[in-house]
Amino acid sequence: MNEYPKSKLNQIKRGHKRASYDIDQINEILDAGFIAHVSYIYEDQAIALPMAYGRKENKIYLHGSNANRMLLALLKAKKASLSVMHLDALVLARSGLHHSVNYRSVNIFGSVRKIEGDQEKRKVLKCVVNHMIKDHWETLRPIHLEELDRTLVVELTIETASAKIRATGVADEPEDYQLDIWAGLVPLKQVAEFPIPDEGKPKDMKIPKHILEYYEQNKNQSS
Repeated sequence: MNEYPKSKLNQIKRGHKRASYDIDQINEILDAGFIAHVSYIYEDQAIALPMAYGRKENKIYLHGSNANRMLLALLKAKKASLSVMHLDALVLARSGLHHSVNYRSVNIFGSVRKIEGDQEKRKVLKCVVNHMIKDHWETLRPIHLEELDRTLVVELTIETASAKIRATGVADEPEDYQLDIWAGLVPLKQVAEFPIPDEGKPKDMKIPKHILEYYEQNKNQSS
């Protein structure tokens, strides 16, 4: 099992039994989503914003306009931190203080560099698009050069990371288990609904196979 090294930066102290530093498990959590909360400092103010990302090996890719203050701040700092979380269940206990949630979360820390060159930018943007829906980039029109010129692309190399996972039931006080109070889990999941075509030609076109495959893999199976 390959793990990220533990340090004061990434080591989990509270709830350490739920911690994982396993690289494969961390990558699995990253690949299960495509929105991360990215932290940065702007004019001495700490800010965290959601942002789409792509992952390839130990690289995370972000993009925005050339004037994007978040990306510019990350490049200036040369370091970045971002987090990803999936909410899996509400944990309803017999006591209000024992209510919780089941989740999978990751915090990553790394160095940042600007992606230069049109060819490398295209590769990175392909990674971001296909991270959202597999094989989607290949169906799109080529990006225009002026679009690339207006786009700032940033690469974060993961230097260390940690995951924290809760996947258990209710943890009540021993004496409370005999109370006449309902307790248990309410499972939660993000689901895909049937694709809705845009106006114009898409209304008369067949939905691409890879999009229907994404829908089938992520739809609500109970419906």
